[in-house]
Order: sequence, then structure tokens, then C-alpha cells
Amino acid sequence: MISSLRGRVASASGGTLVVDVSGVGYLVNATPAFVLASREGQEVFVHTSLIVREDAMILFGFASRDELDVFELLIGVTGVGPKSALGVLSSMSPTDIARAVQDDDDAAFRRVSGIGPKTAKLITVSLAGKVVAPAVAETGRPVATSGVADDVLAALTGLGWSEKLAGEAIAETLDAADAADAASVPALLRLTLARLGPAQQTARGR
Repeated sequence: MISSLRGRVASASGGTLVVDVSGVGYLVNATPAFVLASREGQEVFVHTSLIVREDAMILFGFASRDELDVFELLIGVTGVGPKSALGVLSSMSPTDIARAVQDDDDAAFRRVSGIGPKTAKLITVSLAGKVVAPAVAETGRPVATSGVADDVLAALTGLGWSEKLAGEAIAETLDAADAADAASVPALLRLTLARLGPAQQTARGR
């Protein structure tokens, strides 16, 4: 079982990454957000799930452990294959999914391409009690965002940013983010990358 990869990005396009680990290139199916955040030549750390079929072994990769855990829960739902599960995570964060399940909001899943009404309902029923949305304080801010911040920090350092620079950018992003973005790994990662910006590329690794 391949549970994670650390290596340099050989290519990143469409919905796939090729991660070079000691000269071996691993083709990884990933969300568009993760692919866009990965640049050729950068070191990356990917949480992976290996799907074994009679005719192929397929890797699916994620920036955070939360995404991987939700992916593995989704593929356990009748009618949801790996591609459909990846499609859900491309459209919804783990927090969005947990809230939809908690609210029995199958309409949120029906909006994902390839997920029909019956499957959407099965997702909310099957995942009930298995995913939990983070609590939100009366101010509208999450009660705790440390787990989300830790996952974003791991993703950024895996992409080549220094821990100091990434940590400062995450803190600044959290100060300006709304409750939903602060509680979502993909959203916080996207906002932090935007804050870091291309102008700071030369600061990597310092």
C-alpha cells in the first residue's frame, strides 16, 4: 500500500501530477486546486490512496489527511467510485461535506457532476456520524482552526515554502478569512497561496 509520496513534481496538468520519487515517476490523480498549487520542480508531499483493479493500480492524492479520510469514506458508499469521490472533493471541502451530511443536505452533493439524487442521498445517510463539521463560535469564527492550519502548513512546506514564511502567511490569512474559509483546508490553502504570491517565490527555502 502506498499511503504517501514525497518527491519533486515532474509535471502538473489537468487532474494529474507526476511525482518523481528517487527517479520513479508516480502518476497521481488529484483535485484541480492541488494540481494548480503544484509547480514543476518543487518538492511536494502527497497523502495517497492506492486503488487496485484487475487491470490497473491507480493513485489518488490529496494535500491534507482530512481530504484523504473523506475520500476513503466516500468510496465506501454504494455507487460512489474513486473518480466520483474525487469529483466531490474537487467541488466541496471536507468541512462542506461534513456540514451537508450533518444537515442532511443531499442537494449539495447533487450539484456535483456525476452524482445523482439516489447517490447523493446515500452519501448523507452513509456518512452520518462519520464526519463532523467544526464548531463555530458566536462571532462566526471557528472555535479551533489549528488542525486546518497544520494541514495547510504541511501542504505549503511540502510545496517548497519555508515553515517560517508559510506560518506567517497562514496567520495573516486567518486574520482576514471568514469562518467558512478558515475551517476549510482547500480554501485556506488557496487564500494563503494567493497571499504568498509569485513575488515571494525567491523567499522559498530560507
